[in-house]
Amino acid sequence: MYMSDLKYKIFNMDSESAFNEVALEVFRFQALHCAPYRDYLQLIGVSPDKVLKVDDIPFLPIELFKTHKVYCGKNEPEMVFSSSSTTGMIPSKHYVADIAIYEESFVRGFELFYGKPSDMAIFALLPNYLEREGSSLVYMFDRLIDMSAGGGFYLHDLDKLVHDMENCPYPKILLGVTYALLDLAELYPIKLNDTIVMETGGMKGRRKELPKEELHSQLCKAFGVDAIHSEYGMAELLSQGYSSGSGIFRTPPWMKIVIRDINDPFSIMASGVTEGINVIDLANIYSCSFIQTQDMGARSDSGEFKIFGRITGSEIRGCNLLVQ
Repeated sequence: MYMSDLKYKIFNMDSESAFNEVALEVFRFQALHCAPYRDYLQLIGVSPDKVLKVDDIPFLPIELFKTHKVYCGKNEPEMVFSSSSTTGMIPSKHYVADIAIYEESFVRGFELFYGKPSDMAIFALLPNYLEREGSSLVYMFDRLIDMSAGGGFYLHDLDKLVHDMENCPYPKILLGVTYALLDLAELYPIKLNDTIVMETGGMKGRRKELPKEELHSQLCKAFGVDAIHSEYGMAELLSQGYSSGSGIFRTPPWMKIVIRDINDPFSIMASGVTEGINVIDLANIYSCSFIQTQDMGARSDSGEFKIFGRITGSEIRGCNLLVQ
């Protein structure tokens, strides 16, 4: 009963104090049952019973998802998500004990920012799940498309995408890897009515990298939209942040961004400072909810955040590699 009660709490929090209470409960559970996290805490000299507030919870380096089974489920995982990687790179693996938790997280998060999928059509310039099995992003949008009023996966058929979008009577979301959106903008610079355009990643190796402002300006001009939305997620997380424009992301109530000093990973930085991003994702009940990422960013007092790329020396990864 304890874990089902904890799952209920995670998706029904209504205050920062409730978040802090649940975060400490999740921490104590993972410090006891997640072997890599437990070992990490021992190595850095942190005794879990001495951690009395959320600010004192250590964050696990995300690289350990490549080399260790970060998992505390009693049974075999129902799903294993993996990060995209180039040849020679070791992908991260996220062992998911209960896929229903992930589905509840991404459905609730999506509805919080965009409304019910059944009220719209979702068009994806992504590989489908058979082409990229193990992608948490593709899994998420595969399920959301199934719940929606129309749409589908169109990475390999831009003609059909344009035809289907022009004949779709519902509000629409067009999302995809950045290079595919640029291909569409150049080949079919159509004005998209009643449509949200969302990018899900970069374009390493496919096109010249562009500053976000320039990229979004090109896409806005080509599609006749006011802003480009973005999604922030990764294989190691079961929750996502969303931006409705200007690169400003927001998170659902069970997810929080913390900024750390990249030269001292145990030092938390003030709002407005651009340093390393830590993520608290309480949906990660059966893995680790406290993750030290390789992204650079800044956070505002209200909890919104911006991404400023990867920390120098970190590996290329993410949605831009899905189609390689």
